Amino acid sequence: MKVLIVGGGGREHAIAWKVSKSPKVTKLYAAPGNAGISEVAECVDISVMDFERLVTFAKEKEIDLVIVGPDDPLVAGAADAFSEVGFRVFGPAKNAAIIEGSKAFSKDLMKKYNIPSAAYETFDDPKKALEYLETAKMPIVLKADGLALGKGVLICNTLEDAKNGVKTLMLDKQFGKAGDRIVIEEFMTGREVSVLCFCDGTDIKPMTSAQDHKRAKDGDKGLNTGGMGTFSPSPFYTDEINEFCMEKIYKPTMAAMKQEGRDFKGVLFVGLMLTEDGPKVLEYNARFGDPEAQVVIPRLKNDIIDVMEACIDGKLKDVDLQFEDNAAVCVVLASDGYPEHYEKGFLIKGLDNFKDKDGYYVFHAGTKLTDEGVVTNGGRVLGVTAKGDDLFKARANAYEAVNWIDFDNKYMRHDIGKAIDEQ
Repeated sequence: MKVLIVGGGGREHAIAWKVSKSPKVTKLYAAPGNAGISEVAECVDISVMDFERLVTFAKEKEIDLVIVGPDDPLVAGAADAFSEVGFRVFGPAKNAAIIEGSKAFSKDLMKKYNIPSAAYETFDDPKKALEYLETAKMPIVLKADGLALGKGVLICNTLEDAKNGVKTLMLDKQFGKAGDRIVIEEFMTGREVSVLCFCDGTDIKPMTSAQDHKRAKDGDKGLNTGGMGTFSPSPFYTDEINEFCMEKIYKPTMAAMKQEGRDFKGVLFVGLMLTEDGPKVLEYNARFGDPEAQVVIPRLKNDIIDVMEACIDGKLKDVDLQFEDNAAVCVVLASDGYPEHYEKGFLIKGLDNFKDKDGYYVFHAGTKLTDEGVVTNGGRVLGVTAKGDDLFKARANAYEAVNWIDFDNKYMRHDIGKAIDEQ
């Protein structure tokens, strides 16, 4: 089987690593890929948004399965571009990926089908948004309606903060067209948990849980990022909570999308807040989380190709989804200054230290292969992941492993997994 992975970040490296383990796969391509992915796949320099060239390449290479990793191409219709000319694609169609592409759509869906979430209002007029804030309770959350690289969410503690947030999103257009419309929703408190679910349009199967760390600096301070590290499983996501979520969130979401004529096939990422009133949905994403994939996929026992094909064929109910009885922690090594201004092009030393080390992984996010070696090429550079018998051991292993790697302006958080100390 010939497989093409569309994408070039840490999530796609984790997917590529797992796909390369499948005995069914004879050839693996990635577009555009990165320096790490090139160790398990042949990388081709095609943008994730250049659907015409991607489809032409897939035809030339007689690809049997296409896996679309990132949100932008999915929301723009990458899966449709392939499926319309006969390719088997893992990833939701455009009309289903809107569940991530529009916050307003997903909030309206939850309200219509009684899926527990925060109260909200939607605005496309900044003046009306500002008027609403005058009577709203603080703190409050502002969300850009469209895609904003995971950074279009502003938590505002004061009315002044909230007004500045409206200006940032709707007037200054910090996230471009994503802020043409915004969702203003109540601020929820509790534990945040991420649950990725395989979906086949009808059935849904949750994977093992994870917890992300969005803020740039220790102690959950600093700006929101794409994610500075994560751990799996979440000790706060109990069997009882999973049962509640299956009946009140996961199954109803799948049924709602089907009812709307938007069958969802692929990975549905459900961001949860475990509130005093029970679990509520913070957000939906239409793909594997990044860096959640880097701790969830290494713990997956199944051949991922089998699971993906079952999703495509509507046979997910026949899959016995299994995960290892252990834990994993991922610490992101970033470029100092991320998510704002940072330099790149620095040589990365120590990557060979991960070769043949069982239970230790280094997933490339922003890297590039040059004549002098692998260099930094982004804000989030590497995801250093380690497994352990429990979360404490996995965390110790991950923080041991980050010392094996060095590059100029290397930056990381030192408190990934701090929540496990509070159990």
